[in-house]
Amino acid sequence: MTSTSPTYAPTSASGATRARVPADAERLEQRDPSVGQLLSAVTSDLQTLFRKEVELAKAEVKQEASTAGKAAGMYGGAGFAGYMVLLFLSLAAVLGLSNVMDGGWAALIVTAVWAVVAGVLFLMGRARMRTVSPTPEQTVETMKENAAWARHPTR
Repeated sequence: MTSTSPTYAPTSASGATRARVPADAERLEQRDPSVGQLLSAVTSDLQTLFRKEVELAKAEVKQEASTAGKAAGMYGGAGFAGYMVLLFLSLAAVLGLSNVMDGGWAALIVTAVWAVVAGVLFLMGRARMRTVSPTPEQTVETMKENAAWARHPTR
């Protein structure tokens, strides 16, 4: 028949018991970390988590920036090719018009057409630029909310 009574901590060399604490409870106390140790572990884990999240974000941004850089290079090449197309189309227009009129007038007409196109594009760009806000309004609003929450986190 087994006994269900707890075993107690061993006695000292003089034979007196140190404490009447069950041995299982003593082992449990040695294993359980204190609240301070738990908070320290949680803080350390959160710091590690944030650090890893930042590293992941950096890696993602680097990869996306590399892809965007290659795409921008392709856009640049396409822009140059488009410029060459317009240049030779303009030259063809001048040569075509010079069959009907003097070459100088033909060049002047093609130049005037391009001046009108440039002026219209400039005015459209300026109008669109006036609608651009130089400050990131949504980010500023979010930062204000975060600051307010940090001052009063229970609200």
